[in-house]
Amino acid sequence: MAKNILICDDAAFMRMMIKDILTKNGYNVAGEAENGLKAVEKYNETKPDLVMMDITMPEMDGIQALKKIKETDPGATVIMCSAMGQQAMVIEAIQSGAKDFIVKPFQADRVLEAIKKVVG
Repeated sequence: MAKNILICDDAAFMRMMIKDILTKNGYNVAGEAENGLKAVEKYNETKPDLVMMDITMPEMDGIQALKKIKETDPGATVIMCSAMGQQAMVIEAIQSGAKDFIVKPFQADRVLEAIKKVVG
C-alpha cells in the first residue's frame, strides 16, 4: 500500500518539487502546509505515515511543529529538510524526534532514500 506523506515547506516551489518526486515514485501526498501551525493542523486531520518538514518557516518553525506533533502522536515519523549550515537546528530536530534530515537543495534519490529508510 502506498504511504501517505504530508509536505510542509513555506516555499511553494519546494512543496511542488517534493510532491513531484513523491507522486512519480508511488507515494500519496496526504496534504501540504506552508508553515508549522498548518503542519500540526494537517497532521491531526490526515494522520500521514510520514511528514517532510522544513525547519525554517513562518508562524511556527519546523522544530516547534515537530515537537507539537510528537506531543499528540509520539509515534509520528518526521524527516526534516534544511538549508546548508543549520547543523545546530538539525541536531535539535533529531533530539526532538526527527528520524532523518535532508539538506537542500536536495536530489530526488536522497529524498527517496531517506523515505525508504524510515517508512520502508
